[in-house]
Amino acid sequence: MRHILVKGDDLFIHLSWWEKAAARRGNVRVPLATVCRVTVEPDWWRALRGVAQRGAWIPGVMCIGMRGHHGGDDFVAVRPGRPVVCIELWPWAPFSLLAVSVPDHAEATARWLCRLAPRIDSSTCRRQALPSLRRQTRPEGIRARRRMACAVTAPWPGNGDGEAAASE
Repeated sequence: MRHILVKGDDLFIHLSWWEKAAARRGNVRVPLATVCRVTVEPDWWRALRGVAQRGAWIPGVMCIGMRGHHGGDDFVAVRPGRPVVCIELWPWAPFSLLAVSVPDHAEATARWLCRLAPRIDSSTCRRQALPSLRRQTRPEGIRARRRMACAVTAPWPGNGDGEAAASE
């Protein structure tokens, strides 16, 4: 059974031996200063984002391991029918999200983590959506802007009024 522990300045997700084997990794450790937001998700499946990478994914039984998406990697250890404590981390952390099912007292665990984490973002009580994958429509930088300006204002070849000169 997994436990959420705080030792000094670090947050640990302590896994049992069979959970370590299923996730193909040891206990998860992140600095407590990387915790951005802590929420509770009553529906376990809403905590899952992205594509399953490394771990064990048995539908209706358990999901434990790494999930990848364009916003980073998530570590999940969830079981159906239990609330999930979702720990969002700042971008410089090794994971984007830690999602851990707790058998009981999920709200109390979330409040406890919020009190201990030094850099909590309290702007919203909801989890943030993944960043969108927008393609840049304009080139960045001053050189690119100058090149675009030169390309737009360059005169047409020819006699200067937009028509090409006839070659004789």
